[in-house]
Amino acid sequence: MRAIEMTATGGPEVLRLNEAAAEPQLRSPTQIKVRLHAAGVNPIDTKIRTRGLFYDAAPPAILGCDGAGEVVAVGELVTRFKVGDAVWFCHGGLGREPGNYAEYTVLEQAEAERKPNAIDFAEAGAAPLVLITAWESLFDQAELAAGETVLIHAGAGGVGHVALQLAKAHGARVITTVGSAENAAFVRGLGADEVIDYRTQDLVESVLQLTDGRGVQVCLDSVGPEVFRNSIQAMAPYGRLVTLLDPGTDLDLSQARSKNLKIAFTLMLTPMLADLAAARAHQGEILEECARLVDGGQLKIHVSGEFLLEDAADAHRAIGTGHTRGKLVLLPQA
Repeated sequence: MRAIEMTATGGPEVLRLNEAAAEPQLRSPTQIKVRLHAAGVNPIDTKIRTRGLFYDAAPPAILGCDGAGEVVAVGELVTRFKVGDAVWFCHGGLGREPGNYAEYTVLEQAEAERKPNAIDFAEAGAAPLVLITAWESLFDQAELAAGETVLIHAGAGGVGHVALQLAKAHGARVITTVGSAENAAFVRGLGADEVIDYRTQDLVESVLQLTDGRGVQVCLDSVGPEVFRNSIQAMAPYGRLVTLLDPGTDLDLSQARSKNLKIAFTLMLTPMLADLAAARAHQGEILEECARLVDGGQLKIHVSGEFLLEDAADAHRAIGTGHTRGKLVLLPQA
């Protein structure tokens, strides 16, 4: 089969097309084989490419955690799917199991869910990692409730654009940050109530003005240390601040302590890395609920770029700019 292999650690140029990669086969009676139609490109893919694989694995390896496609074979004990079913999932690509930058993949039936009917394979392949990340951040960690105000940074990005929609679907008021007029229009179209342009507006001053000086109850940071530190000043007492990144060591948490803030981290890869079956099952439930929201018209997945499999390096260069709107995907099938 055709697959993109990470041949070494380094820049995008280490991603090379292998026209004769070994096609995966069913190894247990509960596995399914999927013909991939789309593979999401995520920042974690670029980090693995530059820093190395998990599990002490060594290149060559196939990257890509997100995937969507059609079931083409099932093990004799598979009960959840049949040949021809359309599925989406977050599986592989970390170094132990091959990822989805390929024409085929094999995974346990419990690790896949039925693709929403309302979106195509490209949108479905782009979505699982960011949907699970946003859901775990907003609802599992921050316990966002209807009527609360949430600040979602980088609202036009991969996680941000689905997080703001999930928050709106649950009855929250959404304030989000963007870096351009075009992205401001984009997030308003997704339902954002208030938009802050971080290039021209002071974050803390703007949030306090929009909340009558109270601050927000919940904040989701997907940007980095400086934004994390500034967000503390924009929080209401007893607020919940969730970050996807390492906030660094140069931190003054005195204000967070005086406000009695809850600070939490989200890494949706933890269940895969630590083999946590119950947590993986919960992530499947998240995708099921998100599928209902998609099919109900409450959640859209924005794909701003589709790349052929052989152009994976270009996709990595694009996402490496840090200014991608929505998601990028690879299309393994020509």
